Amino acid sequence: MAPEKLTRQAVIEQALKLADTDGLQAVTIRRLAAELGVTPTALYWHVKNKDELLSALADHLLAALVADMDPNRPWSRRLHTMITALVEQTRAHPYLSTLLPMIDRGAAEEYRRATDTAIGLLTEAGFTLQEADQVATYLLLGATAMVSCQPGGVGNDEEEAAELRRQHRLDLERLPPGRYPHLAAFAATLSTPADLDAYYSFGIDLLLSAVKATAPNRCHSSQAAQARSESAGATGNSGVIS
Repeated sequence: MAPEKLTRQAVIEQALKLADTDGLQAVTIRRLAAELGVTPTALYWHVKNKDELLSALADHLLAALVADMDPNRPWSRRLHTMITALVEQTRAHPYLSTLLPMIDRGAAEEYRRATDTAIGLLTEAGFTLQEADQVATYLLLGATAMVSCQPGGVGNDEEEAAELRRQHRLDLERLPPGRYPHLAAFAATLSTPADLDAYYSFGIDLLLSAVKATAPNRCHSSQAAQARSESAGATGNSGVIS
């Protein structure tokens, strides 16, 4: 790539490819410059240092959280869309959870958009601004932890995941079943791979059910959802359930 065509976006996209292929530790100014066919000095026109580069990379990944937001859907469904996007981005790029604390909040536009949108949705649900910020933080931590604790490990191939399950099963089977009857019963379930789609679907629903259950406007939202459902039934169309 010729230096005169180098852009900040091109630098970030190449950093993304490098992190996905060789891991986050491979993303250095020197390595990135070599990949782009420029000198390290040329990159400093676009990112001041590695910290700014990593912050920009995280911000780039967070753009997906508000990319397909439909303003006409209930707050709970829009929040569900955001958390699903966050989980999907973290699954595709597991290092995202490592990058999040590195974000420069003063310069990260997509981070600010996602945070502002989440707080807006949560205040629509009836939370105060302070509560909305706390809930948004809980959801962020819960979504990223869901990925890091994925059954079979993150980034493992089928053989590695199977070996992890086997070791876990053997550890549980060594426990006295009279003392740990439920763990002993659970050990038998580790003979087959976990259904990851079901794992993530249930996890996201579990996180959001807590938000909906504690939302000050939950009664109003439930009544509105019921009214939409009844209206859709009367017209023969399916409605959105919040």
